Amino acid sequence: MVNLTPNPSFSVTLRLQLPNKAGKLASVVQAIANTGGNMGPIDLIEQTLHTTVREFTVDASSTEHAEEIIESVKNLPDSKLLEVYDRTFNLHRSGKISINSKIPLKSQSDLAMAYTPGVGRICRAIADDPEQVYNLTIKQNTVAIVTDGSAVLGLGNLGPGGALPVMEGKAMLFKEFADIDAFPVCLDTQDPDAIVETVKNIAPVFGGINLEDIAAPRCFEIEARLREILEIPIFHDDQHGTAIVSLAALINALKLVNKPIEEVKIVLNGAGAAGIAIARLLKKAGATQIIICDSRGIISKGRSDLTPQKQEFAVELSGTITNAMKGADVFMGISVPGVITREMVKSMASDPIVFAMANPIPEIQPELITNDVAVIATGRSDYANQINNVLAFPGIFRGALDCRASSLTMSMYLEAAAAIAALVTANELSPENIVPSVFDKRVAIAVAAAVSHTARQEGIARR
Repeated sequence: MVNLTPNPSFSVTLRLQLPNKAGKLASVVQAIANTGGNMGPIDLIEQTLHTTVREFTVDASSTEHAEEIIESVKNLPDSKLLEVYDRTFNLHRSGKISINSKIPLKSQSDLAMAYTPGVGRICRAIADDPEQVYNLTIKQNTVAIVTDGSAVLGLGNLGPGGALPVMEGKAMLFKEFADIDAFPVCLDTQDPDAIVETVKNIAPVFGGINLEDIAAPRCFEIEARLREILEIPIFHDDQHGTAIVSLAALINALKLVNKPIEEVKIVLNGAGAAGIAIARLLKKAGATQIIICDSRGIISKGRSDLTPQKQEFAVELSGTITNAMKGADVFMGISVPGVITREMVKSMASDPIVFAMANPIPEIQPELITNDVAVIATGRSDYANQINNVLAFPGIFRGALDCRASSLTMSMYLEAAAAIAALVTANELSPENIVPSVFDKRVAIAVAAAVSHTARQEGIARR
């Protein structure tokens, strides 16, 4: 396994006091470089005739790597390490989101309209005509991000408190990319009945529900039950967001190798929420040869340990991931680091496509197979072709809220994937550019338009 590229998620800022002499700054830079740190800004904080105080921002590849960098600087002669800031922890201090009033309260008349007694007229109007809740409250543009903390990123069952920073970040993305107000709802229960009942009871406030980081297989049950009882969009991002962006990337990757989706052999490693959802959407898109593997190997009809979701994709073939990958055109990993080897990749069909999406460490490091594949994508931002759910979920909810869709459908997901793929033009398409940037402002607009259009075609748009 090659070392990970230093990245901002493990960045530190070092405040150092140095003698005000030629060469001292260079010695710090050299020490950081010798330990593999990626140098960022250097700021002069204070300078006297004899000393300088500077802050050095450095990207590392892990917590341990950051400690090595710090030690290398501490050991420099004549330098004094004054402070160390973990930039990621500092960014999260006191939380990352807040609630702000849209209307200033500057006078008695403002207060009388925004709150009592004027607000009573609005309450009565909604009670008389429940549909007015969309016009007269935050419901029209507000999403609940609901989790039980049972499957947080790739870190496992961290509980509601451990999940909260992720949900805050998700709320930021909703606001930044689709101007949707979203709020974290981290539940202190992992019982499906309790989760469903709680979401049902808070639903009157929200125009949509984004389920997040709920472990399989109960995530399937929770989503299905909520869809039955609520008439607002329910979206499990770990399933459908991942599936939409993966399909969008695959549409463009297959253009590069000139292979139709109906004819390619696709191997998925990982049979959790994301893996099953990807398989379902690929099938909807026309894929006919899909092999899913889990930790015990190929999802084979001969196995007796399969959940209903896995049984849906059971095949006659049995064996390990090594067997599955022989002759495959596409590999998609939503699993664990280092699970495939270069030899497995080299056993694939000509012009293979590899999506190694485990985060933060992919199923295989891209550097190992650069010369063996036609296209490679990961879930990381420091490699080309990042499969990032932020390309999907803001636009999905923007479109659903705008047309007041009562639910979300597979056809919407299919059209959303096509809309994302279409933003990479023929002139722009290359092995290093199969999906648009997450900062491309066209993405949410295009996805929202596709969702709204499909909702109206399917007769589930209420506006």
